[in-house]
Amino acid sequence: MQSPGGTICPPGTTGQTEHSAVQGKDRIIFVTKEDHETPSNAELVADDPNDPYEEHGLILPNGDINWNCPCLGGMASGPCGEQFKSAFSCFHYSTEEVKGSDCVAQFRAMQECMQKYPDLYPQEDEEEEEEKKPAEPLEERAPTEAAATTEEEGSS
Repeated sequence: MQSPGGTICPPGTTGQTEHSAVQGKDRIIFVTKEDHETPSNAELVADDPNDPYEEHGLILPNGDINWNCPCLGGMASGPCGEQFKSAFSCFHYSTEEVKGSDCVAQFRAMQECMQKYPDLYPQEDEEEEEEKKPAEPLEERAPTEAAATTEEEGSS
């Protein structure tokens, strides 16, 4: 397809000019090195004061979870977003004595999903895990030292 300016447009685009194209609902703007040399004159759109998700934090006034809260770090979107929402909702609304103890299946599903995308959801580095381990395994310590460690762990 050719635009009115004579440039070749990718399939499905309309209104292509030398520096932009409209593709569906999106406008794609092409920039050159020269375009980056001058300061931007872009105007930012003011926030909507009636936006129900703005300035409320994690929990909205009606008690619902604000999935757009930056505090969730984008976990509600992406390939495991639905699993995250399911697990997080279960925990948030849990009425069990041990909060969230009824959510093991949802958290397991989320973890399994995340393991499929290690680049997006990295595990702790093996080096970090090694640094967190004690210098000597518990079995190699003297029996009195091992017993004292066990008593300290049990009392905290």
